[in-house]
Amino acid sequence: MKATIKWTGEASFAGQADSGHTVIMDGAPEFGGRNRGIRPMEAVLIGLGGCTAFDVISILKKSRQQVTDCVAELEAERADTAPKVFTHIHVHFVVSGTRLDPKKVARAIKLSANKYCSATAMLGKTAEITHDFEIIEGP
Repeated sequence: MKATIKWTGEASFAGQADSGHTVIMDGAPEFGGRNRGIRPMEAVLIGLGGCTAFDVISILKKSRQQVTDCVAELEAERADTAPKVFTHIHVHFVVSGTRLDPKKVARAIKLSANKYCSATAMLGKTAEITHDFEIIEGP
C-alpha cells in the first residue's frame, strides 16, 4: 500500500492512496489553515471507524443477519502534550435491521476489536478503545 501527500499551500495537503481517491486535509485557521478539509488526526479516527464498521458488517452478513444500516459514532480524547496521541476512543455502533440477534452483534464487534481491525490494533497501543452498541429494529 502506498500513499502520496502533496502540499497544496499554507496548511493544506491532498492525500492520494493506491485506490486513486483523494482526501483533502487542512489545518485550523489558528494554525495557518483555511478550514477546507479534515484534520489529519480526524482522518485517523475516521479510518478506525471505517475499518471496524467494515468488519462488523462483513461478520454480520456472514452470520446471516438482516442488516439494513450501520453507523459507527466515535469520540476520542488526546494527550495534552506532543505527540498528542489518542488516549481514549469510544466507538458506539447503531445497527439497524430486521430481527437482529444482540449476541451476534456483540460478537461481531468483539471479533473486529480483538482480531480483524488493523486500525484498532495499531491505535490500541496508545489508546484505550471501548465499544458499545444499540440495535434499531426496521429498515
